[in-house]
Amino acid sequence: MPPEMGDYPYEVQVAFVIHDVLPDRWEGMSGHYMGKDMSSLGTTLDIWDIEDKEKKTILYFLKHIEGRNAKQINEKNEQARKAKKPSAKGGGINSANIPR
Repeated sequence: MPPEMGDYPYEVQVAFVIHDVLPDRWEGMSGHYMGKDMSSLGTTLDIWDIEDKEKKTILYFLKHIEGRNAKQINEKNEQARKAKKPSAKGGGINSANIPR
């Protein structure tokens, strides 16, 4: 049974909430997930009244959450791309096989 949010320490709970609030970054051409946009992190921590001594701990957990999330999203996207990609083995049109 996976742990519930209340099972985690306060700093981990805050890291999960902040992770959900921060916007995602995607690479435009390939659709590769690049993680969270951390440019608004300072403002977000200030809005949540996070004390300076807790910020390092929360950032530590936030980066771990982000790393696992990015890996999971990119693996899922790669599997979907492979499933949609047509097989190169036969069945396609080959210009060398077209009668002239």
